[in-house]
Amino acid sequence: MTVIKPFKGYRPPVEYVKDVASRPYDVLNSAEARKEVEGNPHSFLHVVKPEVDLDEGIDLHDDVVYEKARENLDRLIADGFFVQDKEEVFYVYAQTMFGKRQYGIVGCASVDDYMNDTIKKHELTRPDKEEDRMNHIRVTNFNAEPVFFAYPDHKGIDAIVERVIKNIPLYDFVTDDDVGHHLWVINEQKDIADIIRFFETDIACTYVADGHHRTAAAALVGNERKKNNPAHTGKEEYNYFLSVNFPASQLTIIDYNRVVTDLNELTPKQFLSELDKGFEVKQIGKEIFKPDEPHVFSMYMEGNWFSLKAKPSTYDDDDPIGCLDVTILSEQVLGPVLNITDLRKSTRIDFVGGIRGLEELKKLVDQGTMEVAFALYPVSMKQLMDIADNGLIMPPKTTWFEPKLRSGLVIHSLD
Repeated sequence: MTVIKPFKGYRPPVEYVKDVASRPYDVLNSAEARKEVEGNPHSFLHVVKPEVDLDEGIDLHDDVVYEKARENLDRLIADGFFVQDKEEVFYVYAQTMFGKRQYGIVGCASVDDYMNDTIKKHELTRPDKEEDRMNHIRVTNFNAEPVFFAYPDHKGIDAIVERVIKNIPLYDFVTDDDVGHHLWVINEQKDIADIIRFFETDIACTYVADGHHRTAAAALVGNERKKNNPAHTGKEEYNYFLSVNFPASQLTIIDYNRVVTDLNELTPKQFLSELDKGFEVKQIGKEIFKPDEPHVFSMYMEGNWFSLKAKPSTYDDDDPIGCLDVTILSEQVLGPVLNITDLRKSTRIDFVGGIRGLEELKKLVDQGTMEVAFALYPVSMKQLMDIADNGLIMPPKTTWFEPKLRSGLVIHSLD
């Protein structure tokens, strides 16, 4: 049984939505966010990246940063840039990218579902990042950004969505990255009741696709409020947090690639010789080579692209973690050959989302910032769900979802 709850969302009036809605907090650094809000006092970045309104160099975890977030959110609400819906509803949030559209149900997930693992995770979280988002929620008293969940496809839920989207969307705009954003309100009581029922009876669990830190923070703050409330009933709004739930078949995971600063004192010839132990190595030449199947890697070094096909002895397709290409690369190359054993802490490796293209890998190597780059075939949603179902954790920097959810379309108050 999975809980999904309608809620009285706060959202921008139609005429303001394009100015208000912003990219999420974790895809921009502070300097990029400052540039993006220039000339736009209504951008939701003033709430999720409030340092843009404070002195450069401020400690991002200073209390004044979270207080500024609350001040900015209060201002946007007071000035009419967010208005609360009068009834508890669900929403359909659709995104269009590269001609493909995905439709998610916006509702509230249950804190208890997170604590009892009905909401399944596939990544580890860092306590410092959890605490940052927890402080943001504590001080603002809002889930300012939704978490990105997947659920097993369900024909009944699909039918409701298909009927709702025949109406003209409430929001319908395209952002500078050519992603379309579309929102409908689900306010028919039968549809609301059916969505609740379908999740309760047919959806055994949901999966965190993107936003593990936001998910953990939202659930932990809710649980904290529960413990600190002697009159807790379980019906309080803090028992729930903002989520967008997509059918798994609609989601696409793109490649998450690696670039390395040096060859661990090996010459390129010695490095290639080491690779021969675990891979069939083939030099492709100057033309960009992109992997088109699992266990085949692309490598760029010294102005040339190479194909690396993992030998069968290097992986086990019956092992949900061992069969991942990120695992093969770590166990066959990054660890034993390049001496990079902790992907979270090493300063010799960086990660490049596939949305930036393999040209970005080439550029980083050609300009001398990195010495070698590896492109990987992306993980599938089935692999992600199998790993989560088995209670396992993916290696760091395995999945990259696009498009990202826009922040500030709908927010959720904990009161």
